[in-house]
Amino acid sequence: MTELADPPRTRRPVLTSLEVLCVLLVLAAVFQPQLIALLDVPALRTGSTVFVAVCVQAMPFLVLGVLVSGLIAAFVPPDALRRVLPAKPGAAVPVAGAAGLALPGCECASVPVARRLMQQGVAPAAALAFLLAAPAINPIVLVSTAVAFPGEPRMVLARFLGSLLTACATGWLWARLGRAEWLAERALRRVEPQHGGNRWVVFAESARHDLVEAGGFLVLGGLTSAVFNVLVPTGWLESLGGQLLLGVLVMAVLAVVLALCSEADAFVVASMPGLPLIPKLVFLVVGPVVDLKLIALQSGAFGRGFAARFAPVTFVVAMACAVGVGAVLLGGS
Repeated sequence: MTELADPPRTRRPVLTSLEVLCVLLVLAAVFQPQLIALLDVPALRTGSTVFVAVCVQAMPFLVLGVLVSGLIAAFVPPDALRRVLPAKPGAAVPVAGAAGLALPGCECASVPVARRLMQQGVAPAAALAFLLAAPAINPIVLVSTAVAFPGEPRMVLARFLGSLLTACATGWLWARLGRAEWLAERALRRVEPQHGGNRWVVFAESARHDLVEAGGFLVLGGLTSAVFNVLVPTGWLESLGGQLLLGVLVMAVLAVVLALCSEADAFVVASMPGLPLIPKLVFLVVGPVVDLKLIALQSGAFGRGFAARFAPVTFVVAMACAVGVGAVLLGGS
């Protein structure tokens, strides 16, 4: 007997984001008067102004940063840094930290680069110093800080010194106290550099990935800053000015939780009224070296045991360096 073929299955329509967007736009156009009346309140106007201002100011630096980072990923040999580092880890730490000046990128990009350096024979202390310094002291971050604080050029120098000192101090601590068994085996497994392939494709893919990754955190930071400006009374922030220790702790924890991109965080913290400069500096120094997304990335690249030890130490060192540098350069501002 001839078997009957199964009847073709009816394919259910899939609702994509494009259709959802079209429906929302149509509804917004139909109910425009009602939406204007609903949203036309002072708090929402203030919040939207802060959100747009933060995003518009930070976006050019973010785009420039991911473009330069993509060029480095595609055209700079992965072992270029290793060739210029001293053989002794103690001497290699400040050199690797200073190399962050020439290699712009966000903290998301520095983690795989640091792991690749370890896999190519670079001392872990030097690779970790580079991991902390690159997203914090590169020219794009420093220029964005200068633009965000136009009346305070000392903030640029303070952020540079505080971040570089954090990277070097943490690297030296690892060189003295760190153990290889704290690092996952995959982080130390030697790999050979791959040759061939279209470098422009690598550039485009790296830039696209970094822009999507960092752009999402920028939008989140802009929204957080807007909500912060609307919901948190100015008097509460001003009260932190008379309680330096509390202000430092609050801003340090906030930097970890917000997990902003280092190329955009200066615009967010600059929009917070009433805070003195030292707690703002703590936010700028702590954020690029320890935050929630960075801890997750470090756990994946180097192992959970490493992240559980490295993140708390980095947090304390960053706070101490920021407060020390801020006390010298910023005084009571």
